[in-house]
Amino acid sequence: MANNNSWIERMTAPGDPARREQFRRISDATRRIIDSVVDSKAPTDVLAVIAQQVEAVADSIESFPSGRDYEGFAEAANAGGNGGFLDFSPISGSSNPLAPPVELSLEHDEEGTAVIVGKVNFASAYEGPPGNVHGGYLAAAFDEVLGLAQSMSGSPGMTARLTVNYRKPTPWGTPLRFEARIERRDGRKVFTTGACYAGDLLTAEAEALFISVDFTRLAELAADRQGRTESR
Repeated sequence: MANNNSWIERMTAPGDPARREQFRRISDATRRIIDSVVDSKAPTDVLAVIAQQVEAVADSIESFPSGRDYEGFAEAANAGGNGGFLDFSPISGSSNPLAPPVELSLEHDEEGTAVIVGKVNFASAYEGPPGNVHGGYLAAAFDEVLGLAQSMSGSPGMTARLTVNYRKPTPWGTPLRFEARIERRDGRKVFTTGACYAGDLLTAEAEALFISVDFTRLAELAADRQGRTESR
């Protein structure tokens, strides 16, 4: 497949690059902590010291006001056609420590069809069945890549239905590749399909229906969210 990521790159957030870099540094370090905590065999007394250090960091962050300035939407289904960005997406956001994160790109197959590709290596913190990724995280990754694919329709919207078929166990600690395509449009409905591969092994497939929405409604949701944050 041929790469063409200019469309993805246009979703990069505006603002202070230095500030954005610090968010990403914090998130990267937090991911390391999360993954290490899950598997750590450190002695109890060492864990007690680490807990105190982490609590101090949490206290420091919480001492400042919180609230998000929406330069876009932290969800791929909305961001693609709205000048948004994905830095804070819980799936692909490099500034969100909850995200693995899934690295998104736009490619084209041999027939010239646009394909959204998501590359990720889930750490052990995302484990479900022994040695394999929890199915819920796979579903969330599908929702992200399928959501970005449907935004290429020109009328991006929100997920109405997502169906995942788990074909094989999907290993964690292994590079995974998600692929997503638009199948068709029917008025406000956008139908998409996707697949997940571990190497050449197909581990899961998905279908999703998205409904195009009026972005004034999303602006209302953002305003409501800000109001709830300020009232805490």
